[in-house]
Amino acid sequence: MRERFVRILLLNRMKTNKSYSKRLKVTKNGKILSRKAGQNHFNAKEGSATKHGKKRSMAFVMNNQTQSRFLPNTSK
Repeated sequence: MRERFVRILLLNRMKTNKSYSKRLKVTKNGKILSRKAGQNHFNAKEGSATKHGKKRSMAFVMNNQTQSRFLPNTSK
């Protein structure tokens, strides 16, 4: 009986959107970080300061409804 109940709980839980979770990183404090846009190609003509700045992650702002939809197993 207990095994069946646990199986039902696991089936009804929301799944994490894997395409979002691969692009985002959730920190220990619940902050969401992402890469900056426009850093995949055409970087040879950029200056060194611009290249270095593109390496930094930026904070990704999501409201609670969107976060619970795409990343349900993370708490804020």
